[in-house]
Amino acid sequence: MKSRHKRLMGIGLGLLLLCGALFFVLSAFQSNLVFFFTPTQVAAGEAPKDGHFRVGGLVKEGSIQREGMAVAFVVTDTHQEVPVRYVGLLPDLFKEGKGVVAQGRLDAARLFVASEVLAKHDENYMPPEAQHALDEAAKARMGAVVSR
Repeated sequence: MKSRHKRLMGIGLGLLLLCGALFFVLSAFQSNLVFFFTPTQVAAGEAPKDGHFRVGGLVKEGSIQREGMAVAFVVTDTHQEVPVRYVGLLPDLFKEGKGVVAQGRLDAARLFVASEVLAKHDENYMPPEAQHALDEAAKARMGAVVSR
């Protein structure tokens, strides 16, 4: 075999290995990708029916119900609400009326079953996604009030 053919075969093998590695990296990235949705978007059916995603907003006042390690609460963007069920330890800063982001999936009864719950870390912080959701809900409410 000529050295030219050996070189072309080496380049082709290198490109094949590079494409294989790129395929595995993109597959891992796509399987770990988690999108954020507001309660309004979840209610509108924009959230994936059988995939993991995050929902964020405020914990509705008076909605926390504890039963052993299981906790049920409602996440709201002040426009729509999503009932959430979580089994596990909640962050210390998890409280009614405070910002929260829950990661999980919707079950058949449209209950959000969370695998992870994140809470704000100080008095002035709210997750950017949750703050944006609240701002959008406020704009929608103001638009509805103005149009009356």
